[in-house]
Amino acid sequence: MTILVLWREEDLVRESAAYARAFRRRGVRVVGVETSFPLNGDINQLLQRCPERPTLILHPEFLPMLPWGLTAVDIPTACFQIDTFAYTRRRISWSMVFDLVFVFHPGYDAEFQKAGHPQVHLIPHAIDASIFSDEDFERVFEVGWVGQTEGPLYQTRARLLPELSRTFRMNEWSRRYSQEETARAYLQSQVVVNIGRDDFPQDANLRVFEAMAAGALLITKLPSELTQLGFEEGVHFIGYHEAREIVPLVRKYLGEESTRRRIVDVAREKVLCEYTYDHRVDTILETTEKCGRKLAAPARAWSEEKVRLAYLDYFAGNGALDYALAELLAIARRSLGNAARGTALLARAWARKLRQ
Repeated sequence: MTILVLWREEDLVRESAAYARAFRRRGVRVVGVETSFPLNGDINQLLQRCPERPTLILHPEFLPMLPWGLTAVDIPTACFQIDTFAYTRRRISWSMVFDLVFVFHPGYDAEFQKAGHPQVHLIPHAIDASIFSDEDFERVFEVGWVGQTEGPLYQTRARLLPELSRTFRMNEWSRRYSQEETARAYLQSQVVVNIGRDDFPQDANLRVFEAMAAGALLITKLPSELTQLGFEEGVHFIGYHEAREIVPLVRKYLGEESTRRRIVDVAREKVLCEYTYDHRVDTILETTEKCGRKLAAPARAWSEEKVRLAYLDYFAGNGALDYALAELLAIARRSLGNAARGTALLARAWARKLRQ
């Protein structure tokens, strides 16, 4: 089995690299995209370079690439929508180009389906079990933290982390970590405090699963998407409602080792059984086998100018403005009405870029 994945080998890091390894462990040949291939190139040119005809064309979101011809090719196509809560309306529009949609956050599968896409499936974040298997680390940190702290979406983190570091022994939280370094930091931590994005504090992000996989006690804000995924507060993690609760909770569970161990053992077992990249790849392959041949992308029935408008919105939303402009010029030759809509989308994108 061969999958054509719209990524470049040199861009395989963190989650994308973990997915590639998981596919290959399942015996799937993963074919990527050459560096020289343009973001809006013809999908048929990619297919001609494949060693065999792919069973699936997968857009994993890690690269702002949208080859032309996806709505005409007779091979099932699929896309990831990872930060599904961000720009949800636009993500729904972009997803209409694909036959299968995999969303990473609970509840959004129903929202996408309500908007008119017939094949939307939930695959939450996952972990690479192999890097969380080392039990030899001493848990020298009372609290572990890895994550972004700069920018307007992370002001709560930036405010709370210095306080936590003054109160507890912590890893060097202000620097960036590789995937392997993250695992090592969490394997050395007794507790991991999760502080979500300011615009989506209930986020069941990658870090919460990594923390549980590492056998650290996860303390995260309530309400949490984790409860929608079948995790229970007090059984798999500890929740807080207000920031002032964090320090007392950390102190409490640092002092109650048996209780902490009971929770982390249950959480770790669940994550390592159900939330691995191998498990996610199995879901993708099973879904493709079951549903992929239906070629269910709504955009397959759209006019060319409407499809190009979705492409324009995709490139504009991902900052590839030259490619968005190319779509606008193609639209203008066919439909003045859609050209006006495309011009407005592109103008807003340019305005955002100038503000940044």
